[in-house]
Amino acid sequence: MLRKPWAKVPVWLLSLMPVCWLAWRAWHQDLTSNPIEFITHFTGDWTIRFVIFTLAITPLRKLLNLPDLIKFRRLIGLFAFFYGSLHFLTWFALDKFFDFHEILADFAKRRFITMGLLAFLSLIPLAVTSTKGWIRRMGGKNWIKLHRLIYVTAVAAVIHYYWLVKSDVRLPLLYATLVGILLGYRIVVSFTRRRATPAPKRTVAAVP
Repeated sequence: MLRKPWAKVPVWLLSLMPVCWLAWRAWHQDLTSNPIEFITHFTGDWTIRFVIFTLAITPLRKLLNLPDLIKFRRLIGLFAFFYGSLHFLTWFALDKFFDFHEILADFAKRRFITMGLLAFLSLIPLAVTSTKGWIRRMGGKNWIKLHRLIYVTAVAAVIHYYWLVKSDVRLPLLYATLVGILLGYRIVVSFTRRRATPAPKRTVAAVP
């Protein structure tokens, strides 16, 4: 079923549902008393969720014995960038209205903004190099190394959210736990592979 040409259609529809719901609320003027803050938090939440969904593909395909799940990782990662772009543009255009003086002042006063920018910037090269053409140009190993930036994105996004929240930290802690589990899984797998790889045999020179 996952190999069918239409298999990505449900993923597209599900991934677009949050922004469609946001647009529906905006159309009905139901974005709370502070629309900009609501949109900022909404798009930020969905950015982190899609980053987590992207990280979850690798362990799920192995644990569920569904190797074809890997076909959806790039699409889900691009939606993480999509919602991250909406999140950034909401702050940059709607909240700050392209006021660079105020933006720079925010960077100086609020460390969570710097961490959020790091998370967003680390997504950009992943989105740009997500095509098959870039995979060929970079070579498989180099492409894989670059796309480990998703780990930076995940950690920076969680820290950004935690520093942003002033009182109720339950949601950022939940995201932090999920990211920690998914990264911890990779560390364990990498360590296990290294332990299982036999050491190269040493050639002993003959004694004359």
